[in-house]
Amino acid sequence: MITNETHKPASDHIEAMRNSFEFRATWMALLIEAAEKKGLDTSFAREAITKCGCFHGVNKYKPDQTLEQFAETFGPQDILDIFEMDIETTDDCMTATFHYCPLVKAWEKLGISEEKIGELCDIAMDGDRGIVSMNPSLNFQLGSTIGKGSDHCIVKVTKA
Repeated sequence: MITNETHKPASDHIEAMRNSFEFRATWMALLIEAAEKKGLDTSFAREAITKCGCFHGVNKYKPDQTLEQFAETFGPQDILDIFEMDIETTDDCMTATFHYCPLVKAWEKLGISEEKIGELCDIAMDGDRGIVSMNPSLNFQLGSTIGKGSDHCIVKVTKA
């Protein structure tokens, strides 16, 4: 298991990284809000975030990685600490459990409704979907999410 060392209090470095994630989440939400006011739906955001994930899926991940190697790329120590994440792997499945989400924190600070936060969360997860889609031997499964009211998020990546 890859762990964030029992969810210790965040260091100044991790808080700064969380603030960076919050900044990007704020930007994302405000861009989507502005687009919706102009009559656009969120498909443009989904397309762009998926494309970003695909870019990283090709450039950061190796197509022949084991799930354990995929997990190490998906969850380096800073990311484990930022999201208070634990990752478990077997030969057939990687399960990442997120106990904190700076994106949701940013959206809450903006006063965004719970329903809209759930939608923004799902759009943000298109990045991870894009990463996984670049490896035809893997499948992505999103379980519960903090954005939809759970106290944690579950992401599973399984062998196809």
